[in-house]
Amino acid sequence: MNVCIGGTFDTFHRGHKVLIKKALKLAGISGSVFIGITSEEMLRGKKDVKPFEERKRAVDQFLSKELSKNVTIKQIHDQYGPSINGNFDAIVVSPETKITALEINKKRKEIGKKPLKVVEIPFVLAEDNLPISSTRIKNKEIDENGNIVKRD
Repeated sequence: MNVCIGGTFDTFHRGHKVLIKKALKLAGISGSVFIGITSEEMLRGKKDVKPFEERKRAVDQFLSKELSKNVTIKQIHDQYGPSINGNFDAIVVSPETKITALEINKKRKEIGKKPLKVVEIPFVLAEDNLPISSTRIKNKEIDENGNIVKRD
């Protein structure tokens, strides 16, 4: 199965790992995974986002530990990347990005392509039962694994 995922992957955390692992598992041994990482142009106006190369390096480092083979990581310049025209069977999303997957399927149908199987993973929760996010990590509420950061 050919699977795609996309995101900013800023301040790489446990939620990102779960998303990627799900895509790898879904693809299986004979499939492939496309990981689209948002370009810096797409993120204009968002403050404190790491440069593309730094975000890509974090994903690469994680993948090197997963022993994954058929993975392509590319910069994407819009919220769809190659998912509309690409040769994919499924897309893995979080509750936050599910609406984009539904838009992708609508656009695929309009051009005569088979819709993608939408696989939604739940939010990965921190110790306080709130979703892990890059924003919360940057605000020093939690760490990359969702542990509460102790304040002095």
